[in-house]
Amino acid sequence: MMTLRKGRYDVRTAETAEQIREAQHLRWLCFIGARDGSDPSPDALDADDYDSRCTHVLIRDIASGQLVACFRMLTLSGGAQIGDSYSARYYNLSRLRDFDGKMVEIGRFCIHPGLRDPDILRLAWGALARHVDSEGIEMLFGCSSFMGTDTQGYEDAFAMLRERHLAPKRWLPRVKAPNVFRFARALRLRKPDPRLAMAAMPPLLRSYLAMGGWVSDHAVVDSQLNTLHVFTGLEIRAIPPARAKLLRAAGA
Repeated sequence: MMTLRKGRYDVRTAETAEQIREAQHLRWLCFIGARDGSDPSPDALDADDYDSRCTHVLIRDIASGQLVACFRMLTLSGGAQIGDSYSARYYNLSRLRDFDGKMVEIGRFCIHPGLRDPDILRLAWGALARHVDSEGIEMLFGCSSFMGTDTQGYEDAFAMLRERHLAPKRWLPRVKAPNVFRFARALRLRKPDPRLAMAAMPPLLRSYLAMGGWVSDHAVVDSQLNTLHVFTGLEIRAIPPARAKLLRAAGA
């Protein structure tokens, strides 16, 4: 069981079915309710078959008890198990089968709509750093989501991903999903505006990239969750030492 308390927030892993339902409800608020304005009934859940296989991490406001953020983790012994990941439903990850270290897939990361406290994301990364160290993890990966399925307004962000952050060829995911935006091809002549690119980049993805993360050369159009997502990988040994020190301090 993971437990971490810093400032206003408490981080711990879910231990009961009710706590997992809380996470599933927050995910619904972030991915579905925020889109269609539906009444946030307690029974409104975002749930799938991976929930029973994952460890769920919950971040709460200590004073109110409100769940402010959550994500789930699926630990794999190495690349030979990459086909068991959620991401493998959308990307051909056969090149990652040769990765020989332990991996963790991070999924369904979300922060309660309306909350903009950067300490929440810092604490989430601190908790991840603790898990990485305790379990000997060598790669983090997952799907980083842009809200909506329209690429308009994200051109500079995708052009910057193409220019600076594509996966090394030995790990580069191939296309598998039926509906994708091949941004590396479509935006090959576009010079990104760094300011506009970073403004449009999801906070979680910005964190990955700042630590040396990389992405697929295409985005999957996910109509169910109303997102555009890119496969994102981060090799732990690639994290700059100064940033790794900060992450470990956040998780101490």
